[in-house]
Amino acid sequence: MTNPRLATDTDNGRYYTDPAGGPALISVTNVLATAVAKHALIPWAVKLTTEHILDNLTEVNDRIDDDRPALTREIKAVHRQVKETAGDLGDRIHTAAEHHLLGSPVADDPEVAPYLAQLVLWLAMWGVDLNEHIEATEITVFHRRLGYAGTADLLIWLPTGPDRSMELWLIDFKTSATRSAKSVYPENTLQLAALRYAETVLLPDDTDAPMPAIQRTGVLNLRAKSHALVEMPAGRDAHAAFRGLLQGARWLHDAPSTYPALLAPGQTAPARRRTTRKAT
Repeated sequence: MTNPRLATDTDNGRYYTDPAGGPALISVTNVLATAVAKHALIPWAVKLTTEHILDNLTEVNDRIDDDRPALTREIKAVHRQVKETAGDLGDRIHTAAEHHLLGSPVADDPEVAPYLAQLVLWLAMWGVDLNEHIEATEITVFHRRLGYAGTADLLIWLPTGPDRSMELWLIDFKTSATRSAKSVYPENTLQLAALRYAETVLLPDDTDAPMPAIQRTGVLNLRAKSHALVEMPAGRDAHAAFRGLLQGARWLHDAPSTYPALLAPGQTAPARRRTTRKAT
């Protein structure tokens, strides 16, 4: 996940500050992370944890009796560490892609280089002129009326219309070290629809401009040895679905985490017991 200039991480996820004033705007990715169940993450985490145990079976067996609490904490953290490492690499790839698209120097990063090479190859295959065909990169979009904001990775003109006429695409970069370059998630469509139908884009001087009319949307999957542009049907129906998730995410953020138990007639609430947490 990249770190847009106006984005702030809160206890309820990422929100955007509006330079024009007014309430903070919930980020598109925050809505999806809050309101869409990530079913694929559970088997992924189980697989990583199992592989870690099997790869380190001798050490695990040696520590089971004498170091069980610490060992348990380390094993539970394996999938989080892998996710954070992948997220950091994804951020660096996004940054390198932005610099390349803007014609700025790109930092030397051996891990990022293969992914960037795939982006350069994709641009060449489509005959993209960086000066002529790039409309915007890493641009913040607002929908103040609905109260959300997000960052579009790339607005680009591609010759995909009738007789190879140019069409304006909204493209989101996705990176992975393991997934197929053709694989996408359904919620990618919702993300693209939210960005596509935003009302305003924020210019570098923090002034507004109308959101351009997007003709097509897609995910550009960048892998170390391959790439694929997958078109996603991010139409008005997908935007309507996103608006429902937006309402749900706000409700979840405002909802209390605990509720009082209902007592039977004549029943009194038990006194709260003091507990002493053992020092670790």
